[in-house]
Amino acid sequence: MEPLHKDSETAAAAAAVAAADPRGASSGVVVQVREKKGPLRAAIPCMPFPVAVICLFLNTFVPGLGTFVSAFTVLCGARTDLPDRHVCCVFWLNIAAALIQVLTAIVMVGWIMSIFWGMDMVILAISQGYKDQGIPQQL
Repeated sequence: MEPLHKDSETAAAAAAVAAADPRGASSGVVVQVREKKGPLRAAIPCMPFPVAVICLFLNTFVPGLGTFVSAFTVLCGARTDLPDRHVCCVFWLNIAAALIQVLTAIVMVGWIMSIFWGMDMVILAISQGYKDQGIPQQL
């Protein structure tokens, strides 16, 4: 079986790169991996670190309560990964996530989801640099 045209081009390009490498080792290929988030996950607001910790605490003991509180931070200007959607739409997505957590808490799924949701809020707060500031800086 003969290789396809694209495979032969790829093999030829790899051979050319290996020949051009003075050390004799082939150079690696850089691959970029990005997480694709669903609409509910992308609607998690990026809050100040103390607020995110409070929401995590609330989600740990009352499933969905921290997510419900975080929905109101969207109305107060918290950023999300859904910049093309209206603020009210993102607010209702967070309310829907809170309701899912409350309704499925009976079978433990909602409680676990609620804790992971709170952990995501804290991770977002840390990754956006809100840990030391407390409140995002205005430009």
